[in-house]
Amino acid sequence: MTTHLIKGARPLGGDAVDILVEDGRIAAIGDSLAATGAEVVEAGGLIALPGLVDLHTHLREPGREDAETVETGSRAAALGGFTAVHAMANTDPVADTAGVVEQVWRLGQEAGLVDVVPVGAVTVGLKGERLAELGAMADSAARVRVFSDDGHCVSDPALMRRALEYVKAFDGVVAQHAEEPRLTVGAQMHEGDRSARLGLTGWPAAAEEAIIARDVLLAEHVGARLHLCHVSTAGSVEILRWAKSRGVQVTAEVTPHHLLLTDACAESYDPVFKVNPPLRTEADIEALRAGLADGTIDAVGTDHAPHAVEDKESEWAQARPGMLGLEQALSVVIETMVEPGRLDWAGVADRMSVRPAQIGRLAEHGRPIAPGEPANLVLLDPGTRATVDPAALASRSRNSPYAGRELPGRVVATFLRGIATVLDGKATR
Repeated sequence: MTTHLIKGARPLGGDAVDILVEDGRIAAIGDSLAATGAEVVEAGGLIALPGLVDLHTHLREPGREDAETVETGSRAAALGGFTAVHAMANTDPVADTAGVVEQVWRLGQEAGLVDVVPVGAVTVGLKGERLAELGAMADSAARVRVFSDDGHCVSDPALMRRALEYVKAFDGVVAQHAEEPRLTVGAQMHEGDRSARLGLTGWPAAAEEAIIARDVLLAEHVGARLHLCHVSTAGSVEILRWAKSRGVQVTAEVTPHHLLLTDACAESYDPVFKVNPPLRTEADIEALRAGLADGTIDAVGTDHAPHAVEDKESEWAQARPGMLGLEQALSVVIETMVEPGRLDWAGVADRMSVRPAQIGRLAEHGRPIAPGEPANLVLLDPGTRATVDPAALASRSRNSPYAGRELPGRVVATFLRGIATVLDGKATR
């Protein structure tokens, strides 16, 4: 295994130090370190963070390799500074058995760019009718600890309660896609004045908030862990804040696009901006940023959702919802949270690495940058600004909502257990 000597990096934005990486771990941190035969990485002026962890990634394999594969998605993740991603279950076949989650896990190991952690489905076929093989997936080689029907809400409260009770036995967590389906029939965008003016069926904030309110009460009753995917409204943040004040074991994520973009994007009728849940209002964005800053929202989850061209380049009503997110997630957080002073670099590490790793029960990720710890690291140049070009992205798809937008920050290097998966801003494999 290659030894790396990282010269002059600034862990969490602090003082510049050298970091020696040997045998997959951080061997030493100090001034003027030397190591015979080490590959030197000049990191003067670069911020060092623990490798990022994404709780919400769609890798599409098996079944939709035309949109993404585990390998292409892993490369996009590494280029975005991630060392672990949770691969959602809405594949074809659905990841609702030990066999499918192990297939995804092995594909991730073969790619070797990030740790691919499969998410198991809560219900068979994502149909919301009966529980999937939760225990078998937990006991499989993939050791699944996060379960979600993302893309579909577990809308039956009795079934949701049973899922929470079941995963409690092995310290799992149910990650809910909060959407009351009877309130979103035919919905195309956020419900409000703009949807009425554009003639697009609205998606009310209450559809999300009603399920969140129900499920935090269920989690409290059962004493189980609940995670909420892609929260998007100010009301959701308030319910979360209330639930946490009561000691409910609830965590939540917000996506980069919900931190930056509003429902005004729908004015263009460009389906690249169609997403589930929909882009909300300026007031919602402000509440989401405040919730992420004060820790009410625990994590940034990309909800990276690649789509083939024919599924996106169509009329708004027929287009599939979803956006790319892995490669620009850190840049969006810098623009919306760091540059305005809402989060410092330690806060970024907490929301994009430490807490996501804790939620997913990933013992080797989200660790301090300290001697003896696994060398899962990202080196970032915060001063660089670049215009997003979808054609230059590693993903197999091109549905980036940031196309043509100038964003700050550039990932220079990513290390997975001491192996450089990205170096000089380029994937090494």
